[in-house]
Amino acid sequence: MAGVFQAYYTENLLKGTSPSTIAWIGSVQYALIFIPGLVVGRIFDMGYTKIPLSAAGAVLVLATFLTAQCTVYWQFLLCQGIAMGLSAGTIFGILMGCPAHWFKHRLGMALGIMALGSSCGGTIFPIIIRNLINAVGFQWTMRIIGFLEIVLVLAMVATVERRLPPRRHTGPFISFEPFKSTPFTLYSISSFICFLGIYTCLTYLEVSAVSEGISDDFAFYLLAIANGCSAIGRVVGGYFADRTGPLNIMTPATILAGVLTYIWPFATSVGGNIGIAIVYGASSGVYVSLLAAPIVRMGKTHDVGVRVGMSMTLIAIGAVAGPPISGAINDATGGFKFVGVYAGSAVMLACAFMVLTRISILGGFWGKV
Repeated sequence: MAGVFQAYYTENLLKGTSPSTIAWIGSVQYALIFIPGLVVGRIFDMGYTKIPLSAAGAVLVLATFLTAQCTVYWQFLLCQGIAMGLSAGTIFGILMGCPAHWFKHRLGMALGIMALGSSCGGTIFPIIIRNLINAVGFQWTMRIIGFLEIVLVLAMVATVERRLPPRRHTGPFISFEPFKSTPFTLYSISSFICFLGIYTCLTYLEVSAVSEGISDDFAFYLLAIANGCSAIGRVVGGYFADRTGPLNIMTPATILAGVLTYIWPFATSVGGNIGIAIVYGASSGVYVSLLAAPIVRMGKTHDVGVRVGMSMTLIAIGAVAGPPISGAINDATGGFKFVGVYAGSAVMLACAFMVLTRISILGGFWGKV
């Protein structure tokens, strides 16, 4: 939904503020979705599930209601960027560890189905938000979203549970032990680099389409199209990951996403932008849904939270830096062509590290991994 708010704030509430500055709201939110994993992963391994989910859910709802009252940039950054990001990150960290407790041979499909929820939300909520803003204004739009979140948070707390007994905590609370593994280190570097560019296209897709003369009303639906196709990519990617290995599916899909990122700024027609939204949405959906799958397979289940958390912390650095860097490039060049070069190159470099990861695991190139 960051793209929707980016466009709305640029054209309305924060008009006059540069796109690169506004992008920090979404970037901070993205980053804080991953940063809590460093702590939350350990908390999950210690056996805590319901309490952190309940607390984070309450903060998320409160931050949403407070966003409705925001009028200046720093308030949006505090409520929508920091508060929502930290609460969503706590929820995300717990949820990413749970599937490994319940699934082994069908873990990829389980992660794909779980990630399907964010695609459905990314498809439906932008449309809801856009229409509600036009109908009842920004403030009541955020309040309605807050009430919807209450229902969803209650359902989450009631249904999410771990299966295995907690791990006895004997070492330091934050452990860097996972980085002694070469595959884990290479994969974490790959994830960090990828997030420098993977969300650039989605963040600026609507804005770039409008800059090419495409109507606001149609450009808005490009995000919904991308998220809808992402849902397909997440489920299909999960299905094939269980049969061929997650890295064997993620690597070609992410290469395709990188190629589409290079092409995206040159799509000036309605048909071209639709094509970008469809293919990019599906390919990036495969990557995002399987992000944790290789990490889960790089160690034992009892400390999966720590491994996922450490990797997610590196991802956070890329997530917070990526869109603002893209926005700064756009400000400096007056267009998105060099933005596409930067973001596409980041994604392709990440793919190179994925290949190195599989080689370090297999000792060669071919095999299920």
